[in-house]
Amino acid sequence: MNTPTQMTFLTTPAARVTIRELPTTEQPRERLSRYGPAALSSAELLAIVLRLTDLGQAETLLAHYEGLDGLVRAPLAELAGRYRGIGSGKAHQLKAAFELGRRSILALPPERLRIKSPADAANLLLADMSALEQEELRTIIVDSKNQVLKIHTVYKGSLNTAVLRIAEVFGEAIRLNAAGLIVAHNHPSGDVSPSPEDVHVTRQLVEAGKLLSIDVLDHLVLGGHTFLSLKERGLGF
Repeated sequence: MNTPTQMTFLTTPAARVTIRELPTTEQPRERLSRYGPAALSSAELLAIVLRLTDLGQAETLLAHYEGLDGLVRAPLAELAGRYRGIGSGKAHQLKAAFELGRRSILALPPERLRIKSPADAANLLLADMSALEQEELRTIIVDSKNQVLKIHTVYKGSLNTAVLRIAEVFGEAIRLNAAGLIVAHNHPSGDVSPSPEDVHVTRQLVEAGKLLSIDVLDHLVLGGHTFLSLKERGLGF
């Protein structure tokens, strides 16, 4: 027999002050107007998006999913059916807001971007790839001035030499007559420690790049809103 889904209540304790009871200057919307969205906490931004009456509700939601990363991954049905005070409408609002944020990053005009460090490359991909539930391999394709020509998804799945095809990694860079590329893949676990297979693949790609006159500038491992540069660690290069 199926067990009914347990409803989690985002209740407001009697001692807790609601947003309306806060001084006007301390209310999230007023703070956003005065100082901009970057000055607000994640809980304050969440309260605005979901139109919550109590900041503690947003804090409870974030705590349950261990931060924004977990909340982004939360299934729509779980958000809509588990939390009293959220409901289907607000759950859809939240998912739509996260998707708009993801698309806004992908929509940045790549021709204006120039890679000067591993962090520059990682920042192009982290927001999107840190939330993925399976591994993906992408390349940031650059010209001779390290200006981004394109961010290309090579394939989805675990990184290993048995399935990796060199032609697939370099194909788009060859088509664009690129000078170099940066390889990146994610670890859904959040642990960015490179595996022996990651290092082996990197070494193969670097050697292939030399034959094709396309420099493999770095291989990044992404996860948990952080990254590791195999080039900086001297692994595979």
